[in-house]
Amino acid sequence: MFLSGVLDTTIKKIKAQCANALTLANLTLGGFAIINSINGDLNLSLLLIFIAALLDRFDGMTARKLNIESELGEQLDSMSDIISFGVAPALLIYQGILSEFGAPGAFFTVFYIACGAFRLARFNISNTKGYFTGLPITAAGCIMTLSFLAIPLLPPPIFLFLNIILSFLMISTFRLKKV
Repeated sequence: MFLSGVLDTTIKKIKAQCANALTLANLTLGGFAIINSINGDLNLSLLLIFIAALLDRFDGMTARKLNIESELGEQLDSMSDIISFGVAPALLIYQGILSEFGAPGAFFTVFYIACGAFRLARFNISNTKGYFTGLPITAAGCIMTLSFLAIPLLPPPIFLFLNIILSFLMISTFRLKKV
């Protein structure tokens, strides 16, 4: 009887942390993507960001499916998103092409990160059900990361322009239905 109670409690604790574990794995991959960008391994950085995106998709689904949604989980998800879909893609594109622009490239790299942080903060204090206001940082980060593959094909100003457009789309007030 005692062992059964301990086992039930342990299972509940593990279940309660499943989504947070996925979120922390997302953050970890984003951190490693940043390190790999700094070290010049941009292809590995790209791969890590996309795996982080998969984990980001599953953490929320897991929390809803297991009925373990929490404010802590929501905040942790936002902190992970700024790393994996704000800093990591911005640094990947900066290292890949925007560094060629000097100070403007650096400025708009940081501007993208700031817009992503603003968007996440606004999302955290909003009470919107069923829609997003502005482009979600996950979508912006995936577009930015995917654009890395086009560096050999497109002129460098395109990437600066894309960075600026994604930045403004994140902080814009248009509504986008959640899927």
